Amino acid sequence: MFILTSSRVVHPDGVRPGAITIRGGKIVDVSDKVPAKPRYSVLDYKYAVISPGVIDVHVHMNEPGREHWEGMETGTAAAAAGGSTTVVDMPLNSNPCTTTAELLKEKMKVAEAKAKVNVGFWGGITPDNAHNDEVLWGMLKAGALGFKSFLAPSGISDFANVSRSDVAGAMHFLLSKGAPFFVHAELVTDVEQAEENPDPRKYSTYLATRPAKFEEDAAHMLIDVLVEEHIPPTRGFFLHIAHLGDAKNIEAFRAVKRRLPLSVETCPHYLLFAAEQIADGDTKFKCAPPLRDEANRRGLLEAVASGDIDIISSDHSPAPADLKETQSGDFLKAWGGISGMQYLLPATWTAVKAAGVDLFQLSQLLSTNPAHLASLQHKGLIAAEMDADIVVWDPEADADTSTTHNRHQHKLSPYTDMKLKGKVLATFVGGHKVFDEKQGVFDGQCGKVLRRKWLDIIRDKKQKNAEL
Repeated sequence: MFILTSSRVVHPDGVRPGAITIRGGKIVDVSDKVPAKPRYSVLDYKYAVISPGVIDVHVHMNEPGREHWEGMETGTAAAAAGGSTTVVDMPLNSNPCTTTAELLKEKMKVAEAKAKVNVGFWGGITPDNAHNDEVLWGMLKAGALGFKSFLAPSGISDFANVSRSDVAGAMHFLLSKGAPFFVHAELVTDVEQAEENPDPRKYSTYLATRPAKFEEDAAHMLIDVLVEEHIPPTRGFFLHIAHLGDAKNIEAFRAVKRRLPLSVETCPHYLLFAAEQIADGDTKFKCAPPLRDEANRRGLLEAVASGDIDIISSDHSPAPADLKETQSGDFLKAWGGISGMQYLLPATWTAVKAAGVDLFQLSQLLSTNPAHLASLQHKGLIAAEMDADIVVWDPEADADTSTTHNRHQHKLSPYTDMKLKGKVLATFVGGHKVFDEKQGVFDGQCGKVLRRKWLDIIRDKKQKNAEL
């Protein structure tokens, strides 16, 4: 049993001094100050910020099958060093992809043996299983926190993109179980090239192949499905838009969110980087949806500040240097994914503080709202009876973005040597310190595999309905 204290603790209602008593992996008490004669050891972090641990709901750790891209051990070590206490892994780019209960259980075994932070999993919905309630229910019973689909080709041959009918087919079943539906929202159509043989080393060449229209068409289609399928106005986190890159969609989503269960996510790379700054051949910036212009970047920042964007996640999607085409600099051939799980907290803070976002709103974006999306009932807040998943950090100090400190399998990242504010001092998972600025990431596996108990949830829902 021990106490954490600071003059800046992010409480559920704001930032003020606080003392957090931790026992058995749980927060047992939160008070405004340390008792005059504390019975337990006190870790006084003085002016540092003590926040709920970051919950990154969008990461690709690629194991089993492509752990040479990343892996559970390196991925969760990077998460710990960056202040993330929970990550939720995507059903791709592991090989095979996670589209059945059996494959999900295999991933869970890997995480149980290697994870340094908590790990949850999204199941995958493809055309092969979108209309098969038995397969989807099997993944839920195995503990999936929800599901992920692509409207655009995913880049992985065994994870095909879904159609409008697939989305509609899966939606009612997922809603009946209270399972969120995470969607990569781009509808890819043919695009006319402005020039006959554009230079593949220029970022503008790649950007022209993936116009904002793809995101806008997908947004309208998903909204139409919600309306036409008569989805009721339930809790806000059901249909979840992944990594929004097009600020023009904000107005449409804002209107729908008043009456339908839709939430929106973006990533720090969309808030920090713009197309104009990407040099020829610098393929580490390639992602999908692509980074757009400076005006679009500012529009996304405004949407974060206004509350129109609910969650910020890393969309950590690393790959070896050869797949990123670092030698050729060919944007058209390079893997589309940005490595950045370790930098989610400082990159987000650096971007949003200039837009007027304070420490409390930051915690909602990185912890509280992600916990709601993934239905992690005991995470995302610093309060009694919550899990003792906590990050201690200095928002005024520079984060270490050197390759030496980078814990990922591959060091190629647009954040390398970038001046980011927000130095992580310590990360606690279930009351165990898994990272310290002086000692680094601790040995051992402190994280747990997070399985949602869907049968208990459905039983409780039936009991409540019977009482009504």
